[in-house]
Amino acid sequence: MSKIDKVAWKMLRLIRWILVGMFVTIGIAEFSSGAIVPGLASLVVAVLVAPLHVLTKAEGPKLKKRRLLKLAICMVAVIVTISTGASSEQKTNAQKTAIERSDKTNATKNNDAKAEDSGNNKTDTAAEAKKNNDTKKDKAATPAASAPTISLSDIPAYSGNPYVEINGNVPYFTDAEMTTEAFERYSALDGLGRCGTAYANVCKDIMPTAPRGPIGSVKPSGWQSVKYDNVDGKYLFNRCHLIGYQLSGENANEKNLITGTRYLNVDGMLPFENMVADHVKEMNDHVLYRVTPIFDGNNLVANGVLMEAKSVEDNGAGIQFAVYCYNVQPGISINYADGSSSQDGSSASNNKPATSKKAANNTPAPSAPAADPSPAQSAPASNASGPFIGSKNSDVYHVANGCTGSRRIKDSNKVTYATEAEAQAAGRKRCEAKGCFR
Repeated sequence: MSKIDKVAWKMLRLIRWILVGMFVTIGIAEFSSGAIVPGLASLVVAVLVAPLHVLTKAEGPKLKKRRLLKLAICMVAVIVTISTGASSEQKTNAQKTAIERSDKTNATKNNDAKAEDSGNNKTDTAAEAKKNNDTKKDKAATPAASAPTISLSDIPAYSGNPYVEINGNVPYFTDAEMTTEAFERYSALDGLGRCGTAYANVCKDIMPTAPRGPIGSVKPSGWQSVKYDNVDGKYLFNRCHLIGYQLSGENANEKNLITGTRYLNVDGMLPFENMVADHVKEMNDHVLYRVTPIFDGNNLVANGVLMEAKSVEDNGAGIQFAVYCYNVQPGISINYADGSSSQDGSSASNNKPATSKKAANNTPAPSAPAADPSPAQSAPASNASGPFIGSKNSDVYHVANGCTGSRRIKDSNKVTYATEAEAQAAGRKRCEAKGCFR
């Protein structure tokens, strides 16, 4: 063989092994990606390229033809290699493109869903509250509640009034909590099964539109079913809503029901609940509302509840209060450790714990608008002179140009009465906000 033939042979041999290695690599890659047919084809080509050295053994006149044949086979191998690689790359690119499109589509759907959820948050929350009142709600997006430390040692002993003002009748809400976004938040039960703080931004969005449902399935901590003849309705204890049904539409929510006396429920808490409900219905405002049960140590029955409220739009001008309502029943002694009780013939059991230095509750006290510490009950006679006005949207009447609420009633909704008797005969009750009758 001439020097040229030897060099050509070495080059062909080098090309041959390069091609064999390429086809084996391509075949393995195709198998790994699940492409069985292209993988087999690549390995077959590698097998065909490997024995090309046999053609080099020919000598004489046929050497030139066989050299050309080797070159042709190598060229075919190169073309097949390039074609296979291009096909594989196109397939990979197509897969990547499909994945990217899928990711973009999913991202778009998620963004649309988030936008829709955000836009309909208030409506959906309200609808859920009405359709499924037993749903346990804990909305993470609500404003963080401040945590005032309330101790029973700071609260005067019960002395005949169902409630007492706390912190100068100013709730513990911070400016950051003043929002017009509707929400409800209920604390998880503690290790003794006791309720914690219930917190909501009360507005028409979360108020019920259906009649109240049964709540008898819930047995709050310390629950006892006992009757006394000297208790209104006979039963000593009620299942007391922390946030009343008329404000939130909550039925049998165990995180919102405590064992409370009839006196606490009707004389203590209800007038304040009515005050908030009347303001929201009449003004279509938002009222931050927080109720915290106060327990002494490991007692199962709360000694009372801290109620806070503050109207948002007018920064508390319409509703603002911070009061402690006593969980007592005149004439009945209550063991707050387990809910047992007995008739004692006295005016009421003393609600002041013996160990008054203990912290009342580990749950942060709810923030609430300062409305008016004295809740509306039956309307006693007053020296206020008419005229008196009411709104078609509520059952409350006001002294004309008295409280903030009276001045915000639109003329188209205003109803005028010459005397209180006339207003009461129409089924209305007196406004209890400061500046009206007080």
